Amino acid sequence: MTVNTEPIKNIEKYNESGRLTADKLNSALSEALKKIDANLESFKTSFPSHASVNNVYEHDDNSDGWNQGFWTGILWIAYELTGDEKYRVTAEAQLESYAERIEKRIGVNHHDMGFLYIPSCVAAYKLTGNEKAKKSALMAADALMERFHEKGGFIQAWGEIGAPENYRLIIDCLLNIPLLYWASEVTGDDKYEKAAYSHFNATAANILREDGSTYHTFYFDPETGVPVKGVTHQGKADNSCWARGQAWGIYGFMLTYMYTHDEKCLDLFKCVSNYFLNRLPKDYIPYWDMIFTDGDEEERDSSSAAIALCGLIEGAAALDEDDNDKKMYLNAVHKIMNSLIDNYSTKDCKESNGLLLHAVYAKPQGNGVDECNIWGDYFYMEALARLIKGNSFKGYW
Repeated sequence: MTVNTEPIKNIEKYNESGRLTADKLNSALSEALKKIDANLESFKTSFPSHASVNNVYEHDDNSDGWNQGFWTGILWIAYELTGDEKYRVTAEAQLESYAERIEKRIGVNHHDMGFLYIPSCVAAYKLTGNEKAKKSALMAADALMERFHEKGGFIQAWGEIGAPENYRLIIDCLLNIPLLYWASEVTGDDKYEKAAYSHFNATAANILREDGSTYHTFYFDPETGVPVKGVTHQGKADNSCWARGQAWGIYGFMLTYMYTHDEKCLDLFKCVSNYFLNRLPKDYIPYWDMIFTDGDEEERDSSSAAIALCGLIEGAAALDEDDNDKKMYLNAVHKIMNSLIDNYSTKDCKESNGLLLHAVYAKPQGNGVDECNIWGDYFYMEALARLIKGNSFKGYW
């Protein structure tokens, strides 16, 4: 199938007005750090729930789900940005729970090993050389490898491995396969990279529609590996475009580019980014599904905007200086981040212990709707770090 890259339909929407200043970015970081500081003792041995209730995160343990790594990752970003040992101490206190979880195989029957172990243990290893964290992350990579199917060449998302009703990938896994790329780098064993790259290709070949939108999840025939159909789980409809899935594509394709330098990734990045940017409402923050637009009485998803920001920053940095789209993507970064800081941050919501308001976890399931989402908070912090530190920010993915 040929995938077409839309031109940006309203190029003036992404002009150079309203550029972020260093003062504004540092002020936003300062406000975020206030919230993080207030959470340090409360979430030292526990973790924020995946989504808030009335904008306040409840306590969770590290025994199920896919969200815990984002809180630990927020702490590592705070440590990298400030050098303050209090963030490192709290992050390191949580590492034992990740070791126990993967060693005892507690709640790991899914593909979300990257979400769990990259912001927590890979980050710890990259920043401090923590060998136990490295070991935990490599064990998580081995667990992820168990879900790879030669028939179809992809990593199964959920459920019993090989079960026909779950013989599928989801676009989110583009953020899990960097764990495998990293594992090949640190072990010298290319089996991890081969599986990751195969999954990337299976995703690129099937998850994209001709117009540059994406399916959430795609099924394969378990007997032959032949692609079957694309559907949604968290989007509005099978033929709509779930905003967070599109954002995973924007960042995920660039993460594979970071490891492989496959030029195809840049084309895919432009394709999914232009579709996303062409459908942002006036305040630059997407609705939870991109079928909705200004005037629709639907919720925004600030977490999708934060994820997309990280991908747009990475993509703009990778493009050649003479690429006509490079400046436009950077302008989009400024527009989106300005809106998040001004209209979606919790700086004026004193009761909230999150960082970003107005996110959506799973609208069809009624889960985390118009609340803080912990991954939105994480990627907001990562975007701030990228914009404040530039190329000196290490990055954990």
